[in-house]
This record gives sequence, C-alpha cells and structure tokens, in this order.
Amino acid sequence: MDTIDRIKKVRSCTAALAGSDIKERNNLLLAIAEALQSNFPEIARANQADLEASGNLSPAMRHRLEFNREKLDAAIASIKNVAALPDPAGKVLMREELDKDLLLEKISVPIGVIGMVFEARPDALVQIASLCLKSGNCLVLKGGSEASNTNREIFRTIIDCSRSTFASENWIELLNTRDDVAQMLKAKNLIDLIIPRGSYDFVRYVMQNTSIPVLGHADGLCSMYIDKTANPDIAIACATDAKTNSPGTCNALENLIVHSSIAPFLLPDLAKAMEEKGVELVGDPRCAEIIGCKEATPQDWDTEYLGLKLSIRTVDSIQEAIAFIAQHTSHHTDAIITQDPQAENLFLGMVDSASVYCNCSTRFADGFRYGLGAEVGISTSKIHARGPVGLEGLMTTKYIVRGNGQIAGTYMGPGARKFIHRMLDTNGPSRILTLHTPQLDIPENN
Repeated sequence: MDTIDRIKKVRSCTAALAGSDIKERNNLLLAIAEALQSNFPEIARANQADLEASGNLSPAMRHRLEFNREKLDAAIASIKNVAALPDPAGKVLMREELDKDLLLEKISVPIGVIGMVFEARPDALVQIASLCLKSGNCLVLKGGSEASNTNREIFRTIIDCSRSTFASENWIELLNTRDDVAQMLKAKNLIDLIIPRGSYDFVRYVMQNTSIPVLGHADGLCSMYIDKTANPDIAIACATDAKTNSPGTCNALENLIVHSSIAPFLLPDLAKAMEEKGVELVGDPRCAEIIGCKEATPQDWDTEYLGLKLSIRTVDSIQEAIAFIAQHTSHHTDAIITQDPQAENLFLGMVDSASVYCNCSTRFADGFRYGLGAEVGISTSKIHARGPVGLEGLMTTKYIVRGNGQIAGTYMGPGARKFIHRMLDTNGPSRILTLHTPQLDIPENN
C-alpha cells in the first residue's frame, strides 16, 4: 500500500472516531498507558538499538532520542492526565436565539486528520497520539529515522491496544521513509493540519514545502530581563534553571538581559553559578568587562544554542530591554525578574510572545505544566492556537442552526421580519446525538 493509500485509510476513520463515545476513547487511553508499562522492556531494547546506531550525537539530541524509565513514567502520567480531562468535543461555545424556533449554536469539533512530523522525540509520539485520540482526531505520524526502532515499538503497542479496545486501529498510521514526508506534505485534501517538531531547519522546511496549514514554531529564542529592582537570589535561581535545567529544549534561556545598575553586583555571582553548571558565557563589552567573558558577536543575539552557552546583554532601562527582545525574540517565551509592579505590568503588557513570565523560569512553557495533560507542540502563531497546544488547540468549530421551516426571504425586503438575536446560556452540551458512523470510502481524486 503506497503512502497516499495509507493516509486515505486514516481519513476514512475520521467520522467514526469523531462520533465515538468519550468513554471508549478514555478506556483506550488507559489501556495504552498500561500496555506501555508492560511492554517497556521491548521499547527499551528498541531505544537502545537507536542510541547505538545514532553515532556521535550532541548531548541535547541524545537526550531527546532517549526513552528511559523516567520518560516512560512521564508519558504514562501525561496519558492518564489527558484521560481525566473533560471531553473537548461538542462544547457549546455560543448559543443564540435568532428568532422564535430558530436556534444557533457554535460548538467545538475535531479538526479531522493531524499530520505529525517530528525528529528524535519518541515521547512526542505518545503525547500527540494521546491528545489526538482524546480530541477525536485521526493521526498520521512520521518520526525521524534516528528513532525508527523506538517509534515502531511504541506504535505497535498503540495499534495492539486499538484492535482489542476500540472499533478500529485505522485512526492512526506511522510512516517510515523520507519520501513519505514529501507525499504527506502534498496530501492537502487528506490531512487538515501539519504539526512539525524538531530543529529550526527541519520546521522551516516543513513550513516552506506544504500548502497544508502548519502549527508550530521554527525556533525557541527565549530571553530573560533582570530589572534593577530584582531580588538577586531569585534572578540567579531563575536564570540558572532556565539555561541549565534542559538546555536542549525550545523553552531554554538563550539571551539574558541585565540592567546596568545591578550588573556589577549580580553578574559575578551569576557567572559563578552558570560556570558551575558548565555554561559558556558571552556578553556585550560592559558584561565582558565585569566578568571577563568573551564578547558576543552580532549573530549570538539571534542564535538558539540548544546547549550550554548563554549571551548576556546590559541595558540602561526596561524600555531598552523590551526593544531588544522585540528585535531578537522568536515570540516563544520571555521573562522579567523584578520587584517593581510597574515594571512587571509594563513588561507583561508590551512583550509580544506566546508566553510572558514574571519572577520564574522560562522552563514552565510546557503543556503538562500548564495543566493541559500534554502538548503536541508550542505555537508562536497568532492564528488559531498560541503557546503550548493541548486539546483545545486540536479543536475547531462549526455552527449549527435548528429551525422550524424558516426561509431567508422572510427576513428581507419591505415588512421583513426582524431577528431577535438573543444570547442564551451555554451551559449543557449541544443536543447533537453521538453517532457511530461507518468508515467512509475516499474518492480517488483526493
């Protein structure tokens, strides 16, 4: 079966999955969590084979590829959290009486088929699969070749559970080759949304080579501004955590901005804390003079290191810090450390990023930590979903109108009947019946 036929097979399951009962989907989620636990020895062996075949990876890439007991426990916890969340489908977002016996509802519905393309992140497969299943979206996956054995074993676990617990395993498909990616990106009428997770170049490639809508971010260039009123202990703790807790992630700190009045007192202690963690520091001339680090190049301010290197910039005002962030941010996550409420409010209001923090590490930019259960990725787009994308970001909407024989002509021309347009309470689900729709044949011209 070629790639397009495999994607059509997934597309044919959209109505059945969207119309399934939430209890069925939750039961399958819990079955998957249990099966991942029992099948972990096989998954671990597959992951070890991937690690041995990968050669000399950077520490950041190796961390992403590794699927150890800690990541298994996190994956199982995220699946259970997703299962415990309310059903995102069928929510009444707006209910309006247009006229007597003419009712309008705006409800949440699944997007349809999600195409997930990711590099070296076996745990991403678990997260996206659990969120898609819960939200009633079918899923086409393509993981990086460096994690092929691990992805295949996790996928087999999900398929085995689907066969025994659910009506069909066709809601999910794992593609294998690089050519599959090219075919996937061309499948405009079969895939509704592409979500890429990986390096800057990889995500940019996906964005530039498909006409399917793409949800994601190309890079995670995060900044933290230490204001003149900052508590030094809080500043050092937050900056060190943001840089070193997991330096290979998109929410790690890359640019540190320090007010010039606090820099002489703060930077020596901060540099010591960073150097103890193995961080290489570069900075502007004032910073270099204070701590003796190398001077930063113009390229450093726009580099996502994804490793133990940090650029430090000194500024003379919060306005200058905000302007610097506006010039160099990727609009992912930026933070301020301050004890001044006015500075806090100015920064939170003026910095235009998906997540903006005060007095905490940028590493909190994560769907699990936001209480979303898990995330399919982080979006820096302003259209549809922004920030960590959980269940809500995998939903779209449709309008439903229920009438009693009304026609549009009644409301047009001389003596036209007027609309009531009365907003109603949205509590309670829509009166749409749950339908267990049979699989549909997809025409060959799709």
